[in-house]
Amino acid sequence: MTEAFAVRGIIEGFYGVPWTHDQRLDMIDFIGGLGMNTFVYGPKDDAFLRRDWRLAFGERELTGLRELIEACNQQSVVFTFALSPGLSMHYSSTTDVEMLVAKYQQVASLGVSSFALLLDDIPGTLQHPEDVAAFDSLVDAQIALITGIHRTLGGDLMVAPTTYWGRGDEPYLTKLGRGIDPAIDIFFTGRAICSPTLESVDAERFAEATGHQPLYWDNFPVNDVAMTHELHVGPYLGRDGSLGAASRGIIANAMPFPEASKIAFAEIANYVSDPMKYDAEESWNRALKLVAGADYETVRAFADAFRGSALCTDDSPRLGAQLERFAFDHAFGDSATASADLANIAERLVEVAARMPHIANRALAAEVAPWVAQYERAAQALRLCAEILAAGPVDASGRARVMSALAELRSHRLRVHGDLVDMFLSDFAREFER
Repeated sequence: MTEAFAVRGIIEGFYGVPWTHDQRLDMIDFIGGLGMNTFVYGPKDDAFLRRDWRLAFGERELTGLRELIEACNQQSVVFTFALSPGLSMHYSSTTDVEMLVAKYQQVASLGVSSFALLLDDIPGTLQHPEDVAAFDSLVDAQIALITGIHRTLGGDLMVAPTTYWGRGDEPYLTKLGRGIDPAIDIFFTGRAICSPTLESVDAERFAEATGHQPLYWDNFPVNDVAMTHELHVGPYLGRDGSLGAASRGIIANAMPFPEASKIAFAEIANYVSDPMKYDAEESWNRALKLVAGADYETVRAFADAFRGSALCTDDSPRLGAQLERFAFDHAFGDSATASADLANIAERLVEVAARMPHIANRALAAEVAPWVAQYERAAQALRLCAEILAAGPVDASGRARVMSALAELRSHRLRVHGDLVDMFLSDFAREFER
């Protein structure tokens, strides 16, 4: 089977607490075993990489980097070292440029030949008066910086541009691409920061405009910034089967939770290895079995409540169908049987919540524990509805108890089953009076 994508990997590129050294080593082994070939080291909240990018690494940091590089070499994975200097960079300062190059060279001395310059999530115009005087625009300043770094370092260079999403033919992207060496890879996230779909037509437009095939920085399963209440362990959807021929590859951005991120990474590995034959649901089940092992059934039932992401609007299809059936049967059929069915639905969810803390994958259990607690709150709220219905007509007291459960669920802000349970409880308190 021919692998369609030249670059197949992940980036530790999220905002939030970076992974530990041991977690990185474990992840490198994991993605290497999946056939991925690139690990980009660039956590946004690592001070050495972004806020204090001018500071040289100390011996302790260099020792850690050596171990990561060696782990990558053992797995035939390229270690790519990324810096994010854009928030404070003086493009016109010879000193700043030399310090940036020196930081890369310090890592190059460890045997690294793949680098990334991340200029994303910064102001879209030049900020320093000296830069405004020296360059016509931000893109001109960045072209000069990128070109100088590439000539000095040699090796492979990836660039995250300041405009990194859209149609792919924006004036900034077009000028940047045409102004730098065609061998330099340019990251692109697609039509949106977190794109529901990645399509070859957009990749072709990007290539025509910039002179570079896009290297997709796929913002899945990442759940940072405004998505911290979400858990992205659902299917990998919406990626064009012909994208491999139109792009350089896919680098998937991780969650702060490495073990939970493995579910998506296993799916993405399936996709990039054979995109034309990729089956999202089958791949998702395979990924869950790989990460959950003997606890697959429990984890699969739990993960079904967290399908929702930018890639998927069908948050919890099984529960949604069950609640729709309950509402219909309660209104037009046997309400007593419907109430018993609701109780059974709730009990199954309660059982899953009870099993999740005891799964063998202890790292996964620890990472998802807050969402397990929210899953249980939702299950207990549905159980409460079933108990109230079984006791007789829903009165003011019963509605008040349901609204209290809804307020408790909302107070934790963690997304579970999408909006299904929230909407059900709201409807229950207003409408279920028989």
